[in-house]
Amino acid sequence: MKVLVVDDEQDIKVLFEQRFRKEIGDKQMEFVFAFSGEEALVYLNQHEQEAVLILSDINMPGMSGLDLLAHIKQKYHKPPPIVLMITAYGDKENHDTAMQLGADDFLTKPVDFKLLKTKLNQLIQ
Repeated sequence: MKVLVVDDEQDIKVLFEQRFRKEIGDKQMEFVFAFSGEEALVYLNQHEQEAVLILSDINMPGMSGLDLLAHIKQKYHKPPPIVLMITAYGDKENHDTAMQLGADDFLTKPVDFKLLKTKLNQLIQ
């Protein structure tokens, strides 16, 4: 499964590569990183059918994760990627907006990697 992680924090790449070392090594998962909403759209335009799952931060400079989510859900239908939103602010407004825009799930930072692995494994099944 190819996972596109969108977050403006550069250290997220090292964190995911450490936490998913086994899954990456076993070729169960492949992670691609975009450090802005705009960069994620460029990637999706070039690799439309590749990203099965998108994990996106909400609060980013420029295009927010919510703007990115709205764009993804409007443009990509076949197959529609699964989008999980991640935010440091687990407030009801962000949660409700993300769900209304079509998010498949919502996680808060710091990311609970055990919970995230459980969710991803359920999606692989």
